[in-house]
Order: sequence, then C-alpha cells, then structure tokens
Amino acid sequence: MTETVDEQLPVYPSPRSPEDPFAPPPGLLALVEAGEPIVKVRTWDGSTPWLVVGHETQRAVLTDPRISANIGAEGYPHTTASMKEHAATFPPAINNTDGAAHTRWRRMLSNSFTRKRMELLRPEIQKITDDLIDGMLAGPKPAELNEALSLPLPSLMICALLGVPYSDHQFFHERAGVTNARFKSAEEAADNIRQLTAYIGTLIEQKMHDPGENVLTDLAEKVTEGVLELEEAQRLGLILLVAGHDTSANMITLGTALLLRNPAQLAELREHSEDPKYVTNAVEELLRYLTLPHLLARRAVVEDIEIAGVTVRKGEGVITSLPAANWDPAAFPEPAKLDLTRRAAHHHAFGWGPHQCVGQQLARIELQVVFSTLFRRIPTLALATDFAGLTFKEDSQAYGIYELPVTW
Repeated sequence: MTETVDEQLPVYPSPRSPEDPFAPPPGLLALVEAGEPIVKVRTWDGSTPWLVVGHETQRAVLTDPRISANIGAEGYPHTTASMKEHAATFPPAINNTDGAAHTRWRRMLSNSFTRKRMELLRPEIQKITDDLIDGMLAGPKPAELNEALSLPLPSLMICALLGVPYSDHQFFHERAGVTNARFKSAEEAADNIRQLTAYIGTLIEQKMHDPGENVLTDLAEKVTEGVLELEEAQRLGLILLVAGHDTSANMITLGTALLLRNPAQLAELREHSEDPKYVTNAVEELLRYLTLPHLLARRAVVEDIEIAGVTVRKGEGVITSLPAANWDPAAFPEPAKLDLTRRAAHHHAFGWGPHQCVGQQLARIELQVVFSTLFRRIPTLALATDFAGLTFKEDSQAYGIYELPVTW
C-alpha cells in the first residue's frame, strides 16, 4: 500500500535520546538543522499542523494578531485528548484569549507580578532555600531533591504570594500533576480542574471577608468592585497556582541534574556563586538549554498569512516549538554546548509576545537563589543513583525528572 503524504510527515513530538535526555529530541533537532524555519508535521491525533522551529520566525508568529491562542478555534493543535474534547467548552481566560480581551486579563495581574514586587521577595526566597537545605543536610542520605527542595520552595512562595495555605500543598500538587499530564483521560483531567477551581473559589470568597496582602485578595477586590466575575477570578487563580509551582520545581531538579552532568560548568558556577551578574546569566543559559514548556506554544491561524515564505491558511494549526528556537544556531551558536557565560536572555523559555509567562520574574529569582546557594552550601552534592536510572517527564507538558536522589 502506498503511503499518503501525511504518513510521510515528521511525527511531532518525537522521543528524546536516552543518551542525552536534556537535549531536545533528535528528530526535532534534525528539523532545526535542515534550515527550514517552518515545516508540516503529524501529531498524535493525525492532524497536520505547521511546526515553527526558527527563533526569528517564532517571534514574528507569536506577535501576529492573525494567529490566535484560542484553543477552541478551528485547527488549533491540541496537546491532549482531554484538551481537544473539552476545547469548545473552555471559558475565556488569560491563556486562551487574544487582543483586547487578553489585555484585560493581563491588566488584572499588572501590579501583582512586577519586577520590583518580585525583587522584594528575594530575601524570603533566600531564607526558605537555606532552611530547606538545612533540613536536607540534617536528614537521611540520600535525599530526594524534589521532596527536599524543588517542590517545597516554589510551592511555599506561590502560596505566600497568592494567599493559599501551604498546608494544602499535597492536594494541589497531586491535582496539578494530573492536569499537566499528557496521557491522562479527559475525565481525570476535567475532574481535577473542577476540584482545583472550586478550591480557589472558596479561598477567593474567604478573602472578600478576610483580606490580606496577596494576589487572591487582589482578585477578590476586583470581584467585589465588579471588575471581574468570581468565575473569572477562579480561572486566573487556578492558572497561577498550577503554573506557579510546577514549572519552577521541575526546573530546579532538571537544572541540578544537568549541572551534575557537566562538572566543569558546575565548578565555574560554584566559583562565581556570589556574583549576581554571573548567576543571572547562568540561569538564562539553563533556561535556554532545558526549555521546560517543551510542547509549546500552540496557535490557530484565523486569517491567511505568509510565514517565512510559506502560505498558511485560515483554519490551520501552528506549533511554535520553544526548544527548537532555543537551539537554533542562528540565534545561539553551538547550541548543544552548555555555556553559563553565554548571553542567552533572548531565549523563548517563557514564550514570546503578549502571552509570555506572567510569573517569569519570580521564577528567575527562585532559580538564581537556588543555583547560587545549593552548590555553595553542598559543594560535594552528587547523584545517588546511576544517571541511566533517572526517569524523565516526557509524558508531562512541563519537562522534568520524577525523582532525583542526591547525596554528599
């Protein structure tokens, strides 16, 4: 039987290499190295969206009003069966609206995540990091880094920032894990979202009567003022809670493993751990190299458009592969080389354009504190297992490592 054209298209996403799971999949890198900034691919449900791999081309795509983040739009390339099944019923939110509607959502958070406000949290982040490392050093060896440091730090910070009781962390950790998993059933994912939404709604209603200095109080005030509906505030709170701890936690664990895998770069980081400029730059390179949102960003074309000389029609899907852009040699020479002195701040690890991650400044500060502190305080930190025994999160929308046993 003769293959159809669709069957001959590259499959996306393709698997990572077991020899180098920190790098983007070889199949994706082959598309980058071919030099075509946009190509057709075949995805899990048989659809054939366009894949944008070029760094410069991605910037044009992610700022073009003819390309929509609306997951219910015709041709949108869904990540999961659950998303596809429920796309038509997803209400408007900060992550799936465009233009003026999206600007309205961003405005609701404009004062909550400013660089200045996030910098004020640095001393608290430092104290929590030191306390967690103290606990790890006082506990049994080996330690599991996710449990000892990676999850507690961003969870404590996002809880403090939002006004969520940290005592509930087990509840939202488990449900966020299901929500972000690629291969969970539509029913499982929808049920977890319902539980988290109800939980956030209860907290917002409490803040209306017992306000504090936190983001959920800010949202509660907007509900009281009639600027936001309660359901809208719930959706914002849900997105912030899930994204605010899961991605940073994965980045701490994955970044630690990558540095342990690259002892020369780790030695340089340890030597310069008290140099803020060096650490800031090093974190940008780690973000570039690892690119945790490895299956994003996804869009639907709502008007015919030319992208890098290719005509893309209304109703077609576009996937801008953030890892591909971050390994584009035109933007980052020798991209496979981890170089903590590289000027990498133009990476797309937080996306690009109007939908860039709203919490990116908090994430940066958390990572700067952790990576400047962990290896300085535990200079002999090492893996407590064979590297080949680590299990990577290819099944999750946020890439990471399930367990990282470490010793010293």
